[in-house]
Amino acid sequence: MSASQIPPATAVPGDDVPTLLVKIFGKDRPGITAGLFDTLAAYGVDVVDIEQVVTRGRIVLCALVTTPTDAGAAEGDLRATVHSWAESLRLQAEIISGRGDNRPRGTGRSHVTVLGHPLTAESTAAIAACITGTGGNIDRIFRLAKYPVTAVEFEVSGVATEPLRTALVTEAAALGVDVAVVSSGLQRRAQRLVVMDVDSTLIQDEVIELFAAHAGCEAEVAEVTAQAMRGELDFEQSLHARVALLKGIDESVVDKVRAEVRLTPGARTLIRTLKRLGYQVGVVSGGFTQVTDDLMERLGLDFASANTLEVVDGKLTGRVVGDVVDRAGKARLLRQFAAEAGVPLAQTVAIGDGANDLDMLNAAGLGVAFNAKPVVREAAHTAVNVPFLDTVLYLLGVTREEVEAAETHSD
Repeated sequence: MSASQIPPATAVPGDDVPTLLVKIFGKDRPGITAGLFDTLAAYGVDVVDIEQVVTRGRIVLCALVTTPTDAGAAEGDLRATVHSWAESLRLQAEIISGRGDNRPRGTGRSHVTVLGHPLTAESTAAIAACITGTGGNIDRIFRLAKYPVTAVEFEVSGVATEPLRTALVTEAAALGVDVAVVSSGLQRRAQRLVVMDVDSTLIQDEVIELFAAHAGCEAEVAEVTAQAMRGELDFEQSLHARVALLKGIDESVVDKVRAEVRLTPGARTLIRTLKRLGYQVGVVSGGFTQVTDDLMERLGLDFASANTLEVVDGKLTGRVVGDVVDRAGKARLLRQFAAEAGVPLAQTVAIGDGANDLDMLNAAGLGVAFNAKPVVREAAHTAVNVPFLDTVLYLLGVTREEVEAAETHSD
């Protein structure tokens, strides 16, 4: 078809144009949607909007159409025909006259993802009331997943993302549910970079403790860790103090530690799904490259950076070589990975559990505190407090069905 043959676009009905809202509900079965529009087609109407949802085998189908314009096709005939068709299928029909299209959505649009384990009616009511209290309007709600957690997404308009996030994070903490609020727009579907902490995030272990167990200095390492947590040592000081306790260990211990590392439940699923969606994935760690390099190869990661234990003559020297990956270093590496990946910082996701991750979480477009300490949960954009790392996918709008499809097609 040439450009001159392309028909002009049909104008969106104005507020003065008569329209009909046709609602069909009842037991779902194949052919209902096609049957309704076959019925409406006889009256020459135009489709303005459609919405359909099926819940536990029950369908609700709404069609907003223009009223019949054909002189021989009165609105009354359309109503009678639709009701007759619905009754023949043991469905119920409701037809409401009105004018124009739906009311325009308000400015300021966000996606609010709620994770519950379980998701109670009480918490759902409180979240909805909080959205309304900020001046937001709930335009749509749908379920992303039913396991391992219940995840639902609210599409909200009428309020800016930041004040909505502030209000909901406070409410969610009191309710014991996890809530993420992200801006709506094309960037949500754009390619992203996801960067994770390793210890107690990607894996269930603290790598320094695994090494300490082989060196017989677990208690000493634990004491240095406690000093750091009390603020008596900064991260770099505590790292050097703990690594010094490993001096003299045979290099063969590295292979033993790698074998002992336990991935967090859902870690493989998270990474496989992200990779199939075209995302790039990396890790930054205050741990050691002797472990992160192995994880990078095993999991197909795009980026990895950590501290490196010095080895001389087959023995650990009790020192690290190169720049220390500390709190500031993690944020710097996030920016470096984003630049190398060609992904704007606003489209990065950072996941971590400790204070050492805070700069990275705050620098990312979305910072996720995963089973984190209270100070980290309070400072991050959102928190996940269930032990399944793949639940982070729901915060990105990925459904359980998409996750399962990625798993099915994984090599």
